[in-house]
Amino acid sequence: MSAGLLAFLIAASASLLLTVPVRALAIRVGMVDLPGPRKVHLKPIPLLGGLAMYGGVMLAILIVFDGPARQQVIGIVTGATLVASVGFLDDRGVLHHQIKLFVGMPLAAVILLASGIHAQVFSQILPGHAGYWLDAALTVLWVVGITASFSILDHMDGLCAGVAAMASVFFAMLAYLNGQTLVTTLAASVLGAAAGFLRWNFKPAKIFMGDGGAMFLGFLMATLALKLRLGHASLLASWLAPVLILSATIFDTTLVTISRSRRGLLPFATPGKDHSAHRLANLGLGQRGAVLAMYLTGAVCGGAAVLVSYLSNKAAALLAAVVLSSMLVAVAWLERAPYEKQAIKKAA
Repeated sequence: MSAGLLAFLIAASASLLLTVPVRALAIRVGMVDLPGPRKVHLKPIPLLGGLAMYGGVMLAILIVFDGPARQQVIGIVTGATLVASVGFLDDRGVLHHQIKLFVGMPLAAVILLASGIHAQVFSQILPGHAGYWLDAALTVLWVVGITASFSILDHMDGLCAGVAAMASVFFAMLAYLNGQTLVTTLAASVLGAAAGFLRWNFKPAKIFMGDGGAMFLGFLMATLALKLRLGHASLLASWLAPVLILSATIFDTTLVTISRSRRGLLPFATPGKDHSAHRLANLGLGQRGAVLAMYLTGAVCGGAAVLVSYLSNKAAALLAAVVLSSMLVAVAWLERAPYEKQAIKKAA
């Protein structure tokens, strides 16, 4: 049995089984998400589901990875544990929400940098220290941006876990095609953990992953993107493929950022029912249909990532232009779709 398949089976089984006691624990300690005007659920739902996914991924890493491979993932495990812990503390209500964005996520990105995991964009263009420091800055922005985007994506049953699972499929596929065993195995473990959790999280959800789970998934998605290497792909294709794989969440974050900024709201500090899935549901798809549409978006963009890996720089640039244009058209279209607008709080 291949390492990737074994990691998937271990993580899926562990996540599936651990969710039951984790749900009981959340109820016992009172960590539940109450209904509210900015929520789509109508009764209290236990949080902490991310703890089951965390356990699934970590168990797969401990069992499947040998000594040298474990050494390579120490930085990843440390950063993932940090963001998950910060998220769980936020779920508990003991941390200010800005700690996540301005302390937890950047610190996790620095841990990746210290372990040698970073973007390789500017260093391939600019020689010397200039390229490295620009890549370091890009790494921090990328990790914070993707982790935060998954944090705000967790607003509908099965959405965040399913989008992460779909992205993991294509990270694993491209890593396997390019001989990256470690990345393949790590992506397979994330896929398994998310898939196992979906058994309990798809509508009607019996448990939510909470910010701890969403940030955990987002950090691992950002890390997989940084670790992915397309050996025979063109330079532009190597940069575009990870972005395309994560286009579903990037699109949603772009939509709410533009929409909320136009209304004078802070994008990451003003939750509401104005995400892509909310708008799609209001257009007649319903909650399940909207979530499945986001899965489909992830699948199409993931397929584009596989395609772009075989294209020249010129062809990759053309495909990128088509995808970007399509996203902008979709943003403009969904911005006109019905949604509940948040009230702007006036200063006292």
